[in-house]
Amino acid sequence: MKARDLRLLPLALAVWGTAMLCVLIPEAAWWCAAACGLVASLVLMLLVRCPRTWVSRLTGGLAVVLLAGAAAAALTVGFALPAREQAMSWDGRVVEATGEITSSASVGRDGRLWFEATTTTLGPPGRASGASAPVPVRIGVDPGDGFDLGARIRVIGEAAATDSGERSALVVFANDAEVVEPASGVFGVAAALKHAFVERSLRLPEPGAGLLPGLAVGDTRAVSIELNDDMRTSGLSHLTAVSGANCAIVVGGIFWIAALCGAGRMLRVVLAVVGLAGFVVLVTPEPSVIRAAVMAAVGMLTLLLGKPSAGAGMLSLCAAGILLVDPWLAATPGFALSVAASGALILLAPPLARGFGRIMPGPVALALAVPFAAQLACGPIIALFAEQQSLIGIAANIIAAPAAPIATVVGMLACLAAPLPGLADLLASSAWLPAAWIATTATTTARLPGAQLLLPAGIGSALLVALVSACIAVVVIRSGPQSRGAATGRGGLIVQRAAAAVLIVVLSLAGARVVLDGPLATATTPEGWAIAACDVGQGDALLVRSAARVALIDTGPAPEPLAACLRSLGIGHIDLLVLTHFDLDHVGGVAAVQGRVGAVLHGPALEEDERRLLADLAASGAQVDEAWAGQRGDLGDAAWRVLWPVRGSAAFPAGNDASVVMEFDGGGVPRSLYLGDLSAAPQRMLLRTARLGHYDVVKVAHHGSADQDAGLYEAVQARVALFSVGADNDYGHPRIETLDLLSATGAQALRTDRQGRILLGTGDSELQVWTEKVAP
Repeated sequence: MKARDLRLLPLALAVWGTAMLCVLIPEAAWWCAAACGLVASLVLMLLVRCPRTWVSRLTGGLAVVLLAGAAAAALTVGFALPAREQAMSWDGRVVEATGEITSSASVGRDGRLWFEATTTTLGPPGRASGASAPVPVRIGVDPGDGFDLGARIRVIGEAAATDSGERSALVVFANDAEVVEPASGVFGVAAALKHAFVERSLRLPEPGAGLLPGLAVGDTRAVSIELNDDMRTSGLSHLTAVSGANCAIVVGGIFWIAALCGAGRMLRVVLAVVGLAGFVVLVTPEPSVIRAAVMAAVGMLTLLLGKPSAGAGMLSLCAAGILLVDPWLAATPGFALSVAASGALILLAPPLARGFGRIMPGPVALALAVPFAAQLACGPIIALFAEQQSLIGIAANIIAAPAAPIATVVGMLACLAAPLPGLADLLASSAWLPAAWIATTATTTARLPGAQLLLPAGIGSALLVALVSACIAVVVIRSGPQSRGAATGRGGLIVQRAAAAVLIVVLSLAGARVVLDGPLATATTPEGWAIAACDVGQGDALLVRSAARVALIDTGPAPEPLAACLRSLGIGHIDLLVLTHFDLDHVGGVAAVQGRVGAVLHGPALEEDERRLLADLAASGAQVDEAWAGQRGDLGDAAWRVLWPVRGSAAFPAGNDASVVMEFDGGGVPRSLYLGDLSAAPQRMLLRTARLGHYDVVKVAHHGSADQDAGLYEAVQARVALFSVGADNDYGHPRIETLDLLSATGAQALRTDRQGRILLGTGDSELQVWTEKVAP
């Protein structure tokens, strides 16, 4: 096996490191450029005046190249700073902007339309002046059609500056938007083809109809939030993101078809590159797509041409070139994932394929090695930024692998065949089946026990995942008698055995976790609990149970932690779901109970995405009603009543201060009060308007923020104060003054950030408490 050519790797690392430093600390850009230029000049002068051995000349030449690359990256950042600073000066002000759309439009989790644009003018409404800057735009109203790549637009809205390291300097939250000039030329043709294809796809049945445009042309506007979450959990979301996987499928497909037709190697390469360029134009040539296309093309072509030894050098050169053009990519997870996946395709997939090839046919081994290598390489990067690690991702990708290229290629052909409706219908229907296969795979695997692992995002988790990934690679590559014979003596055998030992420990722990989350999920849960505070991070998710009936107050910020909590308590159905208000940390986990809710009580819903969420709950079988003070009902043998908000009151706007406040009592449930996110002012009003009395348990308002009314807590005289709060959160919750306030009233503070899941019940007239962890 030829050694890999890694000579250009230092250049890529130097450019990447310098670009990241300069975009995160813009003030350092010019100093860094000057320092690198000065040192490079000194080294060059020494090489000219004092030539030594070829080793010193080679070392000096390498230093000059590295320093020149670093200086170029710093200069690119420095020259871009004035325009960025001008754009950021509009932070917090209402602006009018005109410009050209540079990305495909997508619907965010908030239900709004998002797209990227490059401004031509920016300024106060009616007085905008020339300014060029990349700006993401969020449209809060239904804008209609026409917001396609290449269209010229005018928007009016509030501007917000971004943090250092963000590729865009400014975000515009538009409440007025119009298309000044529709997309034209090749972009206009591509937009028309995509619109026709999406409309044709949506006439097909689910599952698969909404996913097909995403698989074929990267248009995810028809993908539901639930399916999007399942795709992410199962590790299949890259198939709809116009990632390297899509581009690799296009390159591989064209290469294979051209080979079948007898084309020579050079013609196959040319056709693959031309076809990939056409695919990029069709799906939208935005920076992320171009980046993915370049990386995938380099990886696939070096693999298909049988020259992986040159692939690492080409990949390094492409990465350095892309960063010199757009240094802000250095700080984006997407760029790192693209480079890692392409590098794994070049360096890791071939030896993995040889390892798998000892127990399976060669083509199957290669098909398995490609997603396996990408998953191993990308896992540590994902752990740096995200808490969720997909444990089912490799298996889900293997199951979806046969369907992905068919859905992508046939779907793309259906899009291109739009002028021939009969042929387009036939191709779209043919592509629907593999799309439905992928959607079903995502939905099924995402719901398996232990489908994903929650780890705190950061360097520690990344190192842990990297260790496990490296051990898996070592075991697979060095398995088999041939590999053992070729192992580098005793050292290689020790490494192999150590890797196997690490994997045995990890698999044992993972197996125990699956059993505890699955068949034995409720084995360690006390029978007598009546109130549960789930540990869902920085958010609320509280359960009340009486006579086998269950109420859930809020759902936390994400579905996964809530689903884990429900499994551990053996809860499969929610009789009453209370959504106190619609902040993400209170409704972000609704997907975990979608279709399993009997009735919903909710706070004021004013925004379109809030009404859409309620409509989805109603469509899945729940009875949905708005909550007002005075409403009453039963939960098993317990009684509940709504204490807040007051019907028709305009004193407090929708949101925190209009949170639904609930009281539960009787039927084995300790008398308890749940204050949502009320601030001090509505707390005082609640104390005056509601007959509160004393309580056993109070859920402290707004995660224990400092904005509390001491009179309310003194009046309720709670024995236990529940704080639903995330560990090391950015808000400093719970605040020390709030803890002191509750302590002064005699309440025992219980916190999910320190004690994990908290259970409370009554026994022998005493309040019983069980916690998942012992507080420090």
